[in-house]
Amino acid sequence: MSWFKRKSYPAYWEDYLNHFKNGQEQDISKIRFVVFDTETTGLDIKTDRILSIGCVGIQDLKIKVSDQLETYVEQEQFNSSTVKIHGLLKEGTATKISETSAIQHFLSYIENAVLVAHHAAFDVAMINAALQRLDLPKLKNRTLDTGHLFQKTRLNTSKTHFSLDELANQFNIQLHDRHTASGDAYITALLFLKLVAQMQKSKNITLRELSKSNRRIGLL
Repeated sequence: MSWFKRKSYPAYWEDYLNHFKNGQEQDISKIRFVVFDTETTGLDIKTDRILSIGCVGIQDLKIKVSDQLETYVEQEQFNSSTVKIHGLLKEGTATKISETSAIQHFLSYIENAVLVAHHAAFDVAMINAALQRLDLPKLKNRTLDTGHLFQKTRLNTSKTHFSLDELANQFNIQLHDRHTASGDAYITALLFLKLVAQMQKSKNITLRELSKSNRRIGLL
């Protein structure tokens, strides 16, 4: 009966799973959101790698500056053409850790938070690809995309795709530290709060209403 044994996972993955034993809170004022961004060597989910992960927490619908994570990942692959975008050099001065350690820190930090990102499918897919390389399942967290949330507001136009720059400019958000993982996470956090405030002008909204979408996020 050895074939029937449950697959064994590392302790940090089991600790992560333990945070999902209870149902998800629906009152968004009581939920911990984690807004995150990844900077990568490129846009190919299968061959490119994560260079850095930046996260900032939101609690009580307020950004908690003390609740942040920023990691830089060692990489064997390197695409010099992306340096002009994110500025992360292979042999830069930032302290880098292994992909395994970066994922472990990320899981420990996010726990069961609702994840928020702009163009979230890509960032989630990059994390899931790293998890797959570690022989681990996909992320369990519910995920929200600020691009999709904008489409729910009365400010939406007939467009279906909006860059972070476009929406930041529309909501008068300064593009400070743009194209760094932590900088983009903070900009996205500000955008998320403005979108939620816009949506709450007509009624109080729940996580279930925020999550309603015709699109499926993070399943790449």
